Amino acid sequence: MTKGDLLVERGADRLQELADRAAARGDGVGEWLSEELRTDAAFLRKLKPSLVKARAKGSAPTDQEPEAPPPASPTEPALGSRPKPKGKKKKRKGGGGPSPVLVVGAALVAGIVLAKFVDWRGHAHPRD
Repeated sequence: MTKGDLLVERGADRLQELADRAAARGDGVGEWLSEELRTDAAFLRKLKPSLVKARAKGSAPTDQEPEAPPPASPTEPALGSRPKPKGKKKKRKGGGGPSPVLVVGAALVAGIVLAKFVDWRGHAHPRD
């Protein structure tokens, strides 16, 4: 086994341990997570660098059983059609809202006004 194979095997073992811990929880989420982690561990074991290299050369093992195909994707949207937004006819780039220049300018003006106010109140009550 190469170093890469050992790393992949260690990762798969770790996933298997997590699957065992999730199965020990006993609730529906734990069982579902356990099943998912077990399939991920099995898939990760197929990604060993030596097996990938063998597949690339054409000498991959052919005695494995094919896996079940993934579930078919839905043919129509699950939520149905969306209502059209009412309001402005034109769409602006960005997300809408005030201009960033306007926001920065307002923050600058507010900061200057606050600084002047604090300075003015500081003269009203000196600490001498």
